[in-house]
Amino acid sequence: MAIARRYAKALLLIGKEDGNAETYREELDGFVDLLEKEPNLERAVSNPLYELDGRRKVLDTVVEKLNLSDVMKSFLLLLFDKGRIGFLPYVNEFYQKLADELKGIARANLISATKLSSDTIEKIRGALSKKTGKEIILEVEQDSDLIGGIVTRIGDLVLDGSIRTQLVNMRETLKRGESV
Repeated sequence: MAIARRYAKALLLIGKEDGNAETYREELDGFVDLLEKEPNLERAVSNPLYELDGRRKVLDTVVEKLNLSDVMKSFLLLLFDKGRIGFLPYVNEFYQKLADELKGIARANLISATKLSSDTIEKIRGALSKKTGKEIILEVEQDSDLIGGIVTRIGDLVLDGSIRTQLVNMRETLKRGESV
């Protein structure tokens, strides 16, 4: 989604310049959330079967009622005018990631075979924070297929300490005839 990334970067650059990156994050996320909760509104704004002027008026009205910043109003109308309003959820996704990076936040996914104590989760969060140099927001899941251990994902980095993976690696090593 190169288009969505480009729009997200442009909005973030504006936010960095005027110091409102966090405001734009909240407004954009709120607007996308509204469209997801109200599918009729989303269709009224993005469905090409409806008249263009009518869709624009709906968007204008909603943007005014939400009391959004001038930059966000202009941004949403620009997306509409360029025929890119349908990319808004993707733009939001990229913007959230970029805004996190700007604040020094990394989002990580922790999958464990068993339920972890909050103390253990905090220790893992601390270790990941130390490793990355960023504040970590950790999403914890449970997957009994791992047999034991944990798998952590931070962006493209995967730290796999699961027993399942270790067993698979042992099997491959034995197939190749290497010693374990």
